[in-house]
Amino acid sequence: MLVNNITSTHPVAFLLMGIPGLEHLHIWISIPFCSAYTLAVLGNCTLLFIIRVDAALHEPMYLFLAMLAAIDLVLSSSTLPKMLSLFWFRDREINFHACLIQMFFLHSFAIMESAMLLAMAFDRYVAICKPLHYTTILTKPLIIKIGLAAVTRAVTLMTPLPFLLRRFHYCRGTVIAHCYCEHMAVVRLACGDTRFNNIYGIAVAMFIVVLDLLFVILSYIFILRAVLQLASQEARYKAFGTCVSHIGAILAFYTPVVISSVMHRVARRAAPHVHILLANFYLLFPPMVNPIIYGVKTKQIRERVLGLFLRKDLKGE
Repeated sequence: MLVNNITSTHPVAFLLMGIPGLEHLHIWISIPFCSAYTLAVLGNCTLLFIIRVDAALHEPMYLFLAMLAAIDLVLSSSTLPKMLSLFWFRDREINFHACLIQMFFLHSFAIMESAMLLAMAFDRYVAICKPLHYTTILTKPLIIKIGLAAVTRAVTLMTPLPFLLRRFHYCRGTVIAHCYCEHMAVVRLACGDTRFNNIYGIAVAMFIVVLDLLFVILSYIFILRAVLQLASQEARYKAFGTCVSHIGAILAFYTPVVISSVMHRVARRAAPHVHILLANFYLLFPPMVNPIIYGVKTKQIRERVLGLFLRKDLKGE
């Protein structure tokens, strides 16, 4: 039973509704969710293991990929275990502070993923447009600085959210119409002037998506121009082929974001479960497909993965 904390204006806990209108299908919906999460964990852990143990993969491209895999693991793990607990055991309750922590991790690591995709675009730009200076530009100290900058930006932008939400009185109930503690879903329960939260949330989202995507597009404009200047068609295919995995990761991350944003504005009268399913797709899809994209399209990763399983088969015999 939920009771209010007499020393504060916020409730002790919230109740997660899950997917409004589809509560009777939670068990069935959990099957693809659980499968996607399992693939995300196995795929990203495999990537991290292979890159860690193989010294030949300690190059900028693969170090950025390792960072992306670690981010995807945290991003999916921040929401899926609690979500599956809700679907399987009807464990709807989430402590107020746990809700704020989940929100912080969710949004912070989504911002880090965007930053990492931008860093990987920079890596491809240097590799194709300035190949002779690749090792002198993308040194390990610079890679570490890029990683720290991605973390610092995300933490700086998201740290105000928990403190902003703590100051509200939640008089509109304790039921969050979502599967997890998403910022705006919590704000809708708050009383008082929430305009700053609304503006801040939109401003951060626009700043991250527009700015990062703009620089990614600019990188590929320069890359395309450099590729088209290559003498032979084979060289063009080979050069651009090194970008295919990254382009797939970009599409996997930004396409659900754009679709969800458009749906919120164009189809406002759509059933709530449509928007929530899109939000869940945005969280699940990139962590699940990124290892598959890089495993299939990147020769070095593919060979290491096949070698890993072949060695296991030989030992089994």
